[in-house]
Amino acid sequence: MTAFLSVSSSLTGRLWRGPEPGLERAAEALAQDSRLPLPVSRVLASRGVEPHDCAAYLEPRLRDLLPDPLTLRDMAPAAERIVAAVQAGQRIAIFADYDVDGGASAALLIDWLRRQGRDATLYIPDRIDEGYGPNAPAIAGLSAGHDLIVCVDCGTLSFDALAAATCDVIVLDHHQGIETLPPAVAVVNPNRMDEDGSLGHLCAAGVVFLTLVQCNRLLRERGLPQPDLICLLDLVALATVADVAPLVGVNRAFVRQGLAIMARRERPGLVALADVARMDAAPSAFHLGFLLGPRINAGGRVGRADLGAQCLACTDPARAIRYAEELDQLNRDRRAIEAAVREAALAQVEARDPGLVAWAAGAGWHPGVVGIVAARLKEATNLPSVVIGVENGIGKGSARSVPGVDLGRAIHRLAAEGLLLKGGGHAMAAGLTVEEAAIPAAMQRLSELLARELADRSGAHELRISGLLDPAGATVELMQMLERAGPYGQAAPAPRFAFADQLIDSAATMGDSHLRLRFRSPGSPPVDAVAWGAMSGPLGPALLGARGRRFHLAGKLELSQWGGRERVRLRLDDAAPAG
Repeated sequence: MTAFLSVSSSLTGRLWRGPEPGLERAAEALAQDSRLPLPVSRVLASRGVEPHDCAAYLEPRLRDLLPDPLTLRDMAPAAERIVAAVQAGQRIAIFADYDVDGGASAALLIDWLRRQGRDATLYIPDRIDEGYGPNAPAIAGLSAGHDLIVCVDCGTLSFDALAAATCDVIVLDHHQGIETLPPAVAVVNPNRMDEDGSLGHLCAAGVVFLTLVQCNRLLRERGLPQPDLICLLDLVALATVADVAPLVGVNRAFVRQGLAIMARRERPGLVALADVARMDAAPSAFHLGFLLGPRINAGGRVGRADLGAQCLACTDPARAIRYAEELDQLNRDRRAIEAAVREAALAQVEARDPGLVAWAAGAGWHPGVVGIVAARLKEATNLPSVVIGVENGIGKGSARSVPGVDLGRAIHRLAAEGLLLKGGGHAMAAGLTVEEAAIPAAMQRLSELLARELADRSGAHELRISGLLDPAGATVELMQMLERAGPYGQAAPAPRFAFADQLIDSAATMGDSHLRLRFRSPGSPPVDAVAWGAMSGPLGPALLGARGRRFHLAGKLELSQWGGRERVRLRLDDAAPAG
C-alpha cells in the first residue's frame, strides 16, 4: 500500500496510511444503506457495525448493554454483605487506590451510602510512604474501628495485607489476578483467573457500579427504597476514560450517558474541577482524560493522596472549589517535576540501544510522576515503556503499553520469576517494585516476554488516516453525527482526517508547549487548530514559522465554544510539507 498523500516521512517521522480498501468498500456500502455521511460510516465500519445495527450503535442505552451483575463471581455475597452492613448501621471503611479510578470508585460508594443516611471512612494510602494497594498496618488499623472494609481498585493480590484484617473485607477490583485469592468475604473482579474475561474491559468504577446495581436489586426485593444510580454515571464515565479502559460494550453506554449527566453540572466536585480547568465546551471523553483526570491524579501523585476522592465526593460547592484549586496547583507542581524527569528519561532511552522496551531509571525520581513519564516515553518511541524511581536501593516504577501488547501479564510473570519484589496491573498499565541491582536483568527479561506480541504488531511508525476532508466539510453538523458514533478512546479511536494542501494563515505558541494555528483552502473559511504539546517535539517548531506555506495536515476534529456558539477545531496530530 502506498503512503497516503505520498507522505512517507512526516514532520514527526511517520508514514501516513489511509483506510484499507476492504474497510473503505464496507464504509461506502454502509453509507448507501444507512444514508449516513461517509466519515461516520467509516467509523461504524471499522467497529464491524452492520447496517441494521447502526441505529442501536449510535444510541447506546445502558438498559440494553448492562450485564447481569451476577455473571461475576462473588457478586452475590459481596452485595449481600454491603446491604447487610447498611441495614444494620455497621461501620464501613473504603480503602481505595490513589488514582482517578480509585477515587471515583470510592466516591461512588460514598454517594450511594450517603443517600441512605450512612457515612463511610475513606482511606487512601500515601503513594510514597505506603505504596500501592492495601498494607497490613492500615488494614489492621481500620479493622479495629470498623465492621466492614471495602477495597476498591485494589486488593486482588493483597494476601498478607488482607490477612491482617479482623473484620469482614470485600474486594471490588479489575486488576489481573493469579490462581489464588486473598482472604475476603468476596473478591469481585472480572479479571480473576476463573472468570471468562467477557467483562474484562471494566474499570474498577464499572465493577463498583455493577455491585451497586445488585445492591439496589436486593433493596427492591425487600421492599426498601433504592438510591438513584443513573446520577452516578458521571463518576463511572470519568474513571472509565481516565483509566484507559476500552470503550466497547457497556463502557460505551457508561461514558455516553455519564457525559450527559456531567453536562448537567450537578456534582460540585466535577463542576469545580471543570471550572479551574477552563473547560470551554460540553464535557467530552477528551476532557475527562486530559483536563479532569490529571488534576484528580495530582493529589495522589505529588500531594495529599485522598484529595481527588474527597473532591469527587464533596457536596459543599465552596469546599469543592477549595479542593479543585488545590488540585489545580498540585497539577502545576506535577508538570514541573514531570518535565525534569521526562528530560532525563528520554536522554537515557536515546543513549541506549532501543531494544523492544523503552526504559529508564534514576535516583530520586518522584514516584508520583513515573507513570506519566512512562506514558510520554511510550508516545515518543511507540514501545512499551517503564520508568523507575530509585530510593535507598529500591526502585518503584510504572509501565505503559501499546495496543496489542499485554504488559500486565508480563509484569506478573516477572514477579513470579523473582526478578521483581512485586508487580501487577492490567494490559495497558502496570506498576512494579524492584531491587536497583536487578533493574537491567528485569528489563531484559521483560523484552523477551513481550517479543512475540511486539513482533506481531504492524505499523509501529505509521499514522493511520481515516480519510480526506475539506475544510468546508468540517461542520458542526458533521461533528455532532461523529460524536454519536463515539465515545472515542482506548480500543475505539476517533477518526483522524487529513486536510490536503492547506495554506497556513497563522501559527503561534499557546502556553508553555502548545501550538495554535489557522489554515484554509481556496474558497473555504479558515479552520483553527491546536497541537497539544507540539513545542516539545519536532511538530511545533517546524510549523511555528510556516505562515504562507502549504502543508498536509492530519488530526481529529472537536467542538469548542466561543462567544456563545459552537465551532469546529482540529486537534492536530501531524503535518507534512505539500508538494
